[in-house]
Amino acid sequence: MLIKEVFAKEVLDSRKMPTVSVEIITNSGKFKSSVPSGTSTGKHEAVELRDKNGSVKKAVENIKNIIAPQIVNKNFSNQKEIDNLLLKLDGTTNKRKLGANAILAVSMAACRAFSQENKLPLYKYIQKISHNKNKIRMPKPMILLFEGGKHADNKAGKEIQEFMIIPRGKRFSDNFETGKKIYNYVGRFLKKNKIKKALGIEGAYYSLGNELSLEIIYKIIRKLKVNCKTGLDVAASEFFKNKKYNLDGGKLTGKQMIEMYEQLIKNFKIVSIEDPFSEEDFDSWRIFNKLSKKSRKIMLVGDDLTVSNPSLIKKAINNKLCNAMILKINQIGTISEAIESFKIAKKAGWKIIVSHRSGETLDDFIADFSVGLGADFVKFGAVSQKERMVKYNRLKEIEREI
Repeated sequence: MLIKEVFAKEVLDSRKMPTVSVEIITNSGKFKSSVPSGTSTGKHEAVELRDKNGSVKKAVENIKNIIAPQIVNKNFSNQKEIDNLLLKLDGTTNKRKLGANAILAVSMAACRAFSQENKLPLYKYIQKISHNKNKIRMPKPMILLFEGGKHADNKAGKEIQEFMIIPRGKRFSDNFETGKKIYNYVGRFLKKNKIKKALGIEGAYYSLGNELSLEIIYKIIRKLKVNCKTGLDVAASEFFKNKKYNLDGGKLTGKQMIEMYEQLIKNFKIVSIEDPFSEEDFDSWRIFNKLSKKSRKIMLVGDDLTVSNPSLIKKAINNKLCNAMILKINQIGTISEAIESFKIAKKAGWKIIVSHRSGETLDDFIADFSVGLGADFVKFGAVSQKERMVKYNRLKEIEREI
């Protein structure tokens, strides 16, 4: 594939924050990408390069002045070749020189261009380069209903961050409709009870507190008689200080957090808990993972713990810290590395959840990415805002196609 031109610019994400957009031109056409950005970020994530004023002008300039001269008017045979060049140009372990936002934007646009060169839909091209020999199947959505902490009005982040439902039907489109039905029902419930219907940054309703949010979800699932389970993203690193969890006004130990989770699992049919402990609290992760294996099959999901990084995933596997992970392509910075992370985790028997970020764009790349890899689940937020809906809608298009 001959790359003829590369253009980069600053655009705004769903939080009105600057992010990076790229367009690559080849003989086959024009291929665009725009990268997301997180609010609750793991400290080991690849570096998102920002200027002091919050802009991404330096990252854009790095594409124009460093990356583009090395790839324009040159032929590339596959995704890994261009990704390896990007990593070589950066030369750091965490992409702090060029910025993961600059590198990923080019990697994503190139992936789209390669899919066209190969005359394959993007999800089939990703299936090809990830050596996924399994039959194409659709992931199950984890649909956001309530959000708290830094995602809502609690800037201190001292509450559970996300409350999700996981519909269990066979078809993605049916699961999506179930999620939409419950989301709309929650809205009507809040209005009827004269509760403020403010939305968080991923389109879900503000949390009403940990137990009350879960009680409402559980009652609605039972009332509507739908096949759904419940999932949490605790984001515990956000309220971990001095080896204690400052949650809901209390200061809990890791042991007390485990006891709390055991009670929530029992009361509310929870099947997935993401980041229940700080990324530094290995002992609690290990103990809870062991308990989960013995008593019930709970998805214990690493995000801040693993940050889609192959070396950290291996560490978590070796230390038996969790049994599932979030895969966010901007945490690692290239498509090839994200594929490698998926393979390592899948080989260990983990469940994989391909996820959006709080600061999203109208780019739907991760929908194709999740299908091509064969991910078990997707996390795209609430079924409301347009930057979330384009991803859900793309999955519905793929389902119709296959």
